[in-house]
Amino acid sequence: MSDVMIDARELTKHYGPVDALKNATFRVNRGEVVGFLGPNGAGKTTTMKILTCFIAPSAGTARVAGADIFEDPIAVREAIGYLPESTPLYTEMLVLEYLEFAGQMRGLRREALRTRVRKVVEETNLGDVIGKSIGELSKGFRQRVGLAQALIHEPPVLILDEPMSGLDPNQASEIRELIREIGRERTIIQSTHNLAEVQVTCGRVLIISNGQLVADDTPEELAARAGKPRFVATVRQNGHSAEQVRKAFSSIGDAQSVKERPGAAGGELVVEVVPKGNQDLRADIFQAAVSSELVLLGLEQRGENLEDIFRQLTTGNSEASS
Repeated sequence: MSDVMIDARELTKHYGPVDALKNATFRVNRGEVVGFLGPNGAGKTTTMKILTCFIAPSAGTARVAGADIFEDPIAVREAIGYLPESTPLYTEMLVLEYLEFAGQMRGLRREALRTRVRKVVEETNLGDVIGKSIGELSKGFRQRVGLAQALIHEPPVLILDEPMSGLDPNQASEIRELIREIGRERTIIQSTHNLAEVQVTCGRVLIISNGQLVADDTPEELAARAGKPRFVATVRQNGHSAEQVRKAFSSIGDAQSVKERPGAAGGELVVEVVPKGNQDLRADIFQAAVSSELVLLGLEQRGENLEDIFRQLTTGNSEASS
């Protein structure tokens, strides 16, 4: 059995003169949780709809769990659990009724249906609301119901389109944890424009901009690849002005830029020093602090974060179609 669960090759989608997707090629292996990241309108939803056979590409093709989206779309749909951005829920139905209905639509009957409903209720922690109407539920619990319906037929692949959309921070944190748990046994593509989601839940990132894939790597490797390290020092000023502190660190020969901001306590500054190349400036920063009679309270090296890289890869690209 192949470990490749999604194999997209040169996917292209035209809407009239607009290229919503241009030659997108990528693979997702069994057990991977992949973040599909891009600005609004970059082509994320178009890609999701092609993979789930809601729309056909203008060119290119894809296979999901070994099934071709053109030759065997029914098998593709059977292999995928799909949570669209706006989850189609019947708010007048009880949670139990809705999950039974979703299972029946997937061909489940009798004991097989009851077994799967019990399983997805357990997986998504819906036990306390199983007898409530969906209209009574919070946005977070409605999203859990949406995930449960996507899981009802036990698919090997999950495609989640903006699963945190509209959730408050507590609800989003709960859904992230749920996705991590579900991802231990399934292949997941999670479409989002939220950087925090990707860093917390995903082991790999695809970045799309203006319909084109511009990056494919782990969050850590993207940050490391992006360029220069940053050195962040926390100092006690000891009567020195912010300008004097900045000048003290600007005297480091290999420093390209120095920025300062107020620290957590009065009389403290947080100073960020970026080297001209990839030099390790920690010893130089320590020496500059000592020479200027500053108290060095903390010093750490950081790579560029995913937000920095995201801006680098997507800034200046016009958005096509979502």
